[in-house]
Amino acid sequence: MISKEVLKNIRRIHIRTNHIVNDIFAGEYESAFRGRGMEFEEVREYAPGDDVRDIDWNVTARFGHPFVKVYREERELTIMLLVDVSSSCFFGTQKQLKQELAAEIASVLAFAATKSNDKVGLIIFSDHIEKFIPPKKGKNHVWAVIKSVLEHQPVSHKTDIAGALSYLNRVARRKAVAFLISDFIATDYDKPLRIASKKHDLIPIFITDPRELDLPKVGMVELQDAESGETMLIDSSDADFRTGYGLLARKRLKDRFDLFRASGIDAIDIRTDVPYIDPIMKFFRMREKRL
Repeated sequence: MISKEVLKNIRRIHIRTNHIVNDIFAGEYESAFRGRGMEFEEVREYAPGDDVRDIDWNVTARFGHPFVKVYREERELTIMLLVDVSSSCFFGTQKQLKQELAAEIASVLAFAATKSNDKVGLIIFSDHIEKFIPPKKGKNHVWAVIKSVLEHQPVSHKTDIAGALSYLNRVARRKAVAFLISDFIATDYDKPLRIASKKHDLIPIFITDPRELDLPKVGMVELQDAESGETMLIDSSDADFRTGYGLLARKRLKDRFDLFRASGIDAIDIRTDVPYIDPIMKFFRMREKRL
């Protein structure tokens, strides 16, 4: 039974995301991802103007004259949404919690995929896989995906991005476009990230709240780690402490984006205090130009 609050959120997201997908994204998603996959179809004799890189040397050797491989565009994509529901995502000092923002972004991507007749799958994770919905097509399926994201109650508080990526590689045997939506407050996922990015078109969507980068000057404050439960009493009126906090937070942020770049991955930087439409549109257009 869906609670009234979840039903209210689903209706709100339906109205908002339907507008975004129809009026704002209009073709941007399809332009960014269509034709990215190529599937082998047949071999035929070489003709002047063919790319020599497409020569099938085994068939050429067998028949004594050149043959080339012919490919066709894969018109159907598989979109996998990996959504982090660890406790650090249930934080936000702006209009939405990071988790609520993640759910709305996942909904927009799912609707956009459905309008392009693509399959959509879902992996909800904390420090283990909390829910998996295999990729399928259709509006009813997308609603099931969105409902699952909105009403899911996490079992665990902690995060294991490495485990989520390893699971993705096991359940998605063919190449997928995988959106990893998280605040990336985790460790030891460097190697799994690189492995997953080689098999799939992996796109991290990195959500940050401004209070994770800068502390307000409000005197003595007790901070609690949402995942471990550990607490710390700090004096936010201490300018040196606030400066050190900000420098350390920005270094961690930079280290994560350096990791993405070193792995050849394009990431989308989302803030809870800035509309998410512009960063996603900028990303889509960048991918379109690259194609």
